[in-house]
Amino acid sequence: MTEVAPSVTHHQIQVNGKLLRYTATAGRLPIKDATNKTEALMFYVAYTLEGADAGQRPLTFAFNGGPGSASIWLHMGALGPRKVVLRKEGFMPAAPYRLEDNTSTLLDKSDLVLVDAIGTGFSRPSSTTTLKKFWGMKGDIEAFGEFIRLYITRNERWSSPLYLLGESYGTTRAAGVSGYLADKGISFNGIILLSTVLAFETLEFNKTNDLAYPLILPTYTMIAAYHHKLPQDLAQNMEKTRAEVEKWASNEYTRALAKGDAMTQEERQAAIDGLARYTGLSKEIIDQYNLRIDVQCFTHYLLADQKLRVGRLDGRFSGPDPEGFAETRFYDPTSSETGPPFTSVFNEYVRRELNYKTDMPYYTTAYQTWGPAMKWDWGSAGEGFPDTASALRAAVVKNSYLKVRVLEGYYDLATPYYAANYTMDHLDLSPRYRNNISYATFDSGHMVYLDLDSLRKMKENVASFIDQSTSGTQ
Repeated sequence: MTEVAPSVTHHQIQVNGKLLRYTATAGRLPIKDATNKTEALMFYVAYTLEGADAGQRPLTFAFNGGPGSASIWLHMGALGPRKVVLRKEGFMPAAPYRLEDNTSTLLDKSDLVLVDAIGTGFSRPSSTTTLKKFWGMKGDIEAFGEFIRLYITRNERWSSPLYLLGESYGTTRAAGVSGYLADKGISFNGIILLSTVLAFETLEFNKTNDLAYPLILPTYTMIAAYHHKLPQDLAQNMEKTRAEVEKWASNEYTRALAKGDAMTQEERQAAIDGLARYTGLSKEIIDQYNLRIDVQCFTHYLLADQKLRVGRLDGRFSGPDPEGFAETRFYDPTSSETGPPFTSVFNEYVRRELNYKTDMPYYTTAYQTWGPAMKWDWGSAGEGFPDTASALRAAVVKNSYLKVRVLEGYYDLATPYYAANYTMDHLDLSPRYRNNISYATFDSGHMVYLDLDSLRKMKENVASFIDQSTSGTQ
């Protein structure tokens, strides 16, 4: 594989009444083996503020997850200086799709590097055999760690305040990278976790793991309220209702599941009644699913009276299943609403405005080309469930200045907010380190920035976090 010079262009944008002139660099960096042979080229787009002191200016590495997703979503929906035009609530507009200046870009606060995982975007392995090396937790973390090392080396950014911003599986990666690089002399000022999954036990539904069911229940309640499926007394005050369902989920519901078949009929009926009250589902469905409502069940039956499916990535989205309501295969209308606008505008933007000329297709997901035969290597799954919470804990305790901000959406069924809170509460941290973790919640879904109000809130929150975490105080 041959590395070529990146495309460098210059632009400007008005943010909060201030003119920002910036350089955009689109290119690929080599990931090499011990013999200096290039095994992959990782695509990135970097935005750097012109006229700033690069040694003092924060630098944020950002990426989506999947695993197997390109970083187009964070790039064109939240962080970059240009973004896709959506309807205010984040729903898909009519084609053709357009770009606009992103006045909520993080560029006024930090330089940005958006990175695509190997096998996604324009990032390519040298061969399918080589891809298998990076197609797993360990190889993926090592590739991103090497990319960051090489980027800060070539661009002389070792003295910059450094940040990681990951979304979804990108949070799994960010936690792993932070622990991996902590032993290589690269420390971060802050880590932003958006729609978090570090401990997969908290969201994997199976017959030997009851933990995930109580942790997703509060999200079911929020989505049921949005679609007017809750009793009136619960719908009147959702802040109070959230606290109520969280308490019930962690106590009565958890105890009921722990009893299993040893529950009395009265205890079982009480659990069914509570689940019906908090989910908007019928008692018959809850009984048939043995009190264990997974995402496929909830999204299929919540709006069954209207023959609509509810979104997994964002439960506010709903739509008819293209194959018909009776089909039970999983369908997420969220992806149908977001995929076309993002894909269309990025392919236009990267070639026209960033002048990155290539005939290669941009893979928004690796499965577009490599297919389901490429199975992700989950690493620590052999010891139980996949986990990088321990890597994050290691990074936090090795650097008492490291701050962590957890961003979560109330309507996210992919990485439920209560499950993220549970994970962070079980890192085994003393108060000194625990105080370095903070939270922000949004009336949005997995991609909290799709909603315009939530995008503004996210920008303000992350900007404030960067200010706090560059101050050097504990």
